[in-house]
Amino acid sequence: MIILLFWIAAAIVAYAYAGYPLWIYLQSRLHPRKWAQGRMYPTVSIIMAVHNGAKLLRGKITHLLNVDYPRDLVEILIVSDGSHDGTNEILEEIKHPRLIKVICPDHQGKANALNHGISRATGEVLVFVDVRPKLEKNALRQIVSNFKDSEVGCVAGELRLRIADHDACTKAVSSLYWRYEQGIRKCESMVDSPVGVYGGFYAIRRELATSLPPGLILDDMYQPLSIIGRGFRSVIDDRARVWDTWPKTSGAEFQRKVRTLAGNYQLLKAAPWLLRRMNRLRFQLISHKLIRLAVPFCLLFLLLGSWILRGNWPYTALFLGQVIFYGLAVLGLVWDTRILRRIAAPAAALVLLNAAALVALFMVLLKPNSLLNLWVKLEGPIEESTAHAA
Repeated sequence: MIILLFWIAAAIVAYAYAGYPLWIYLQSRLHPRKWAQGRMYPTVSIIMAVHNGAKLLRGKITHLLNVDYPRDLVEILIVSDGSHDGTNEILEEIKHPRLIKVICPDHQGKANALNHGISRATGEVLVFVDVRPKLEKNALRQIVSNFKDSEVGCVAGELRLRIADHDACTKAVSSLYWRYEQGIRKCESMVDSPVGVYGGFYAIRRELATSLPPGLILDDMYQPLSIIGRGFRSVIDDRARVWDTWPKTSGAEFQRKVRTLAGNYQLLKAAPWLLRRMNRLRFQLISHKLIRLAVPFCLLFLLLGSWILRGNWPYTALFLGQVIFYGLAVLGLVWDTRILRRIAAPAAALVLLNAAALVALFMVLLKPNSLLNLWVKLEGPIEESTAHAA
């Protein structure tokens, strides 16, 4: 029985990290579904929710006001969600006819702030952005061009990440892991639709906008999946590029991943229909997102099982291999040297992501109310230079 469970756990890990990515890649090559793109200029409402973003806010407003798009067709809605660091005072100070400001006195989460923005928006296309990322010059024009296809209801841009001054583990997360993850999403987009998009820059048709449940973490999954549930597609345009910087330390990155992975559990509670037959992306959702939540338990069982079966030499070798792997992961987390970086950092990143999944489950079960406060702390302005891009 232990041998059987061992290989079932191994199969789950292999499918999550290699089997499904290979399957969706082959599907994207064998059965691609292209969509129409073309120049068009609908009215656009750019919506940004911010919580304590004072040190980036002035630059962000200037950036959005000067985005490359016919200016009389763009309105900007900024919603302050219970900020207390000077954000509200900056918003009150800045006067511009295309800038709409909504100040929420209490901190109720990003979903509530976005709902305020959606209710005030008048544009035909709603574009959701975060305070940190910077759009490339033609990014807005490019993302809007995908709505030329009447079947497209949601469009995401491509996130490029800067990794200067990151520790070894977070460099691996922001480069190796993100390229892997984004590759899967692009393949899903070519087949039908990705199960999630980058929340710092995506657009939807306003008539398809859905009110977000209170306290929801993953608006960038709930909103696109709701649109897909109504028969439309969600796609990724890798020419609509946006630049961001994820946390530079392992501790901050761990907190970010706990929040997003907890959001997967929360999403299923908020939208149970996602696991029903009516969701045409049910197989993708299970394969891409949900099976990964089981991987930490499988990895723990693989370690325990190989130790129990260590009297048999193949399992002894597997046990020693895992010990070496986790030892490298620890080195990658606590010892950032150039020699070990290439070897240890990927192992450290994998362990960090799976440890975050375990903590996320704990948070959901025992401390669900604390999820609202898991905002990623801002780490300074995003530089224009792309020299250190991942």
